[in-house]
Amino acid sequence: MIRAVAIATSTGGPAALQRIVPHLPADFPATVLVVQHMPAGFTRGLAKRLDELAALPVREGVDGEMVEPGTVLIAPAGRQMWLVARGDRAQVRVAAEGPMASNYRPSADVMLASVAEVYGAAALAVILTGMGRDGLVGLRAIKARGGAVIAQNEASSVVFGMPKAAIEAGLVDAVLPLEDIPAAIIARVLKPGPS
Repeated sequence: MIRAVAIATSTGGPAALQRIVPHLPADFPATVLVVQHMPAGFTRGLAKRLDELAALPVREGVDGEMVEPGTVLIAPAGRQMWLVARGDRAQVRVAAEGPMASNYRPSADVMLASVAEVYGAAALAVILTGMGRDGLVGLRAIKARGGAVIAQNEASSVVFGMPKAAIEAGLVDAVLPLEDIPAAIIARVLKPGPS
C-alpha cells in the first residue's frame, strides 16, 4: 500500500498542482509531499490557494513536525525539505542545506531520495512539468527501493524537461496526461498490497 505520494514540479507546476491536489478525496490515506521550484516567499501563497481548493489540508512543511496521512506538505521556497525515519513514522526536516548538495531550493532530488529511504516500496513519485533534470537522482532511489513513478506527458506539460529526463532514464511506470494523473494516484494509493 502506498503511504507517501511525492510530487515534483517546476515551470507550469502551480497550475498543474491545482488540477491534481483538489481531486484527492478527504479520506485520502497517504501523505502528500510537494516540491515546487519557486522564489522564496511564494510557496506560502501556493499552499494557501491549494488549501482553499482541496479537501485535504495543505500547508508548508515545518521543521520537526511528524508526517500525517491525508496531509499535503509543500517544501518552503528557498529551503530544503526532506524526511527522516522516527520509528515507524516520518519526521519533516526543513533547512537551508539538505543531506545532499543541490542547486535547487527546494530540490526534488533531496525530497525524493528521503522519501525512498523512509517509505521504500510504499512510495509513489509524480514528476510533472518543469525545466531541467531535478528529480532524476531521487527517482532512481524511489525505483531502487521498489517504489513507483508517474510522469506527466509532453502534450499536457508547459515544459517537458523534468518528465522527459525521467522517461528517457527508464524510471517511469506510467506516462499520463495531466487530467488522468489524479485518478492514477488514487488508484495506486487505494490498491491493496504490502504496507
